Amino acid sequence: MTLTPAAAATPAPSPSPAAPPVSPSPTAPEVTAASAGNPASAGTPGTAPAPASSPSPLTREELGRLYRRRLNKGRAVLGEMFGGHIETESLGAWVFTAEGRRFLNCGGYGVLLTGARHPTVVRHVSEQLNRHPVATRVFLEPQAALAAEALVEVCPPGLERVHFAGSGAEAVECAIKMARTHGRRHLVATVGGYHGKTMGALSLTGRDVFREPFRPLLPDVEHVAYGDATALEEVLLRHPGDCCVVIEPVQGEAGVILPPDGYLTRVQELCRLHGAFFVLDEVQTGLGRLGAWWGADREGVTPDALLVGKGLSGGIVPVSAVVATPAAFKVFDRDPYLHTSTFSGAPLAMAAARGALAALHEDGLVERARVLGDELLVGLGEIARGHYGDGLREVRGRGLLIGFEFARPGAAGDLLIEVAEQGVIANHSLNSDHVLRLTPPAVLSRSDIDFLYEAFDRACGRQASAYAISSEGGIGHA
Repeated sequence: MTLTPAAAATPAPSPSPAAPPVSPSPTAPEVTAASAGNPASAGTPGTAPAPASSPSPLTREELGRLYRRRLNKGRAVLGEMFGGHIETESLGAWVFTAEGRRFLNCGGYGVLLTGARHPTVVRHVSEQLNRHPVATRVFLEPQAALAAEALVEVCPPGLERVHFAGSGAEAVECAIKMARTHGRRHLVATVGGYHGKTMGALSLTGRDVFREPFRPLLPDVEHVAYGDATALEEVLLRHPGDCCVVIEPVQGEAGVILPPDGYLTRVQELCRLHGAFFVLDEVQTGLGRLGAWWGADREGVTPDALLVGKGLSGGIVPVSAVVATPAAFKVFDRDPYLHTSTFSGAPLAMAAARGALAALHEDGLVERARVLGDELLVGLGEIARGHYGDGLREVRGRGLLIGFEFARPGAAGDLLIEVAEQGVIANHSLNSDHVLRLTPPAVLSRSDIDFLYEAFDRACGRQASAYAISSEGGIGHA
């Protein structure tokens, strides 16, 4: 992605005619645990004070020096490009900084569907932290069993066995190994797909900028066009009974790419016809992000292995999982030491998973993601089109995974920075420089939504003139 300095500020225009009604004040609504973590308050503004102070133990300059000396110089530069803010606290849909600013968090790469510090997740984790956070891995431990049962209950039918891990990439590695226990060694992924950056997962990730510095990667890996079932069939015909197919129901990091209707169904049919092991990577899309429990639900498919992550953490303790059919899991069943890691199934992470699943159920957040997503796709799309015109190629999304694709290089990066300046955190897309993404939580209140509309309108108004396309097809400059 091209992150260029934001264009010189110009006076903020009044809301475009296409913009939905917004609150007149640009001030962020005040937030409490009740309004931030409970969508039952969605019809009323969040109206209690934010934290009185969120101090940082380091000044901005001290923190920047430590990042450069001990962490990552590039990360320090990136933080400075976004204003040098120091985040110190979060609650619900909001992030608070050391200097007293508040940001509506519509980023987080899909982790925070339940919002930050959801009370149900916090309760589960706090109780476990004070009781037994890490298990011996010798005795049986109830939290892992209860978390597995709760997860299976919401998965597509036929997925009954669970292996827990710590990250989405770890879940991908587990699925690759699971496929190999069935003799499927030829890996098939999609162009633009994103599956992580560990060696096996990176071999599947479909962007060379991440892959090239680490070659050679896994052998026998092939990438086909996303959404093209014919291209997939050609590969499977060349490697009958030898393939493991790994795809996403919606490509998030590629810029919110939606496949044609029937694609997942056809992929499943082809995998069964040609003896391929079918892995559906729902690390980003699962657990309500798309307005359904799973992207698989839209077409009623059941893969051999379903990958879960991000939202399973409840935004508190990292955890991921592979949920597989009994047949796919068979070899793992025979030897409990065949694929392990020290913190797999740790009670603290299991408590977070149970809390996240409980919060999704109790607050109806999966359905709320669908309703909110339908509204935001239209409302934000009207704002962006009103400012950018033909400079905006497309607005697309499903549930609370929304992408804005721009015609000109640099537009997405500049808008990302400007949106942050206006008080909203968004995401870039790792595999598409032209797409700005929003992955907001499902706990947005009405005042949060109004704040988002107004901030997005101001940000687009400040940036669009630099990327407008003239009638001759060139860039129009105000």
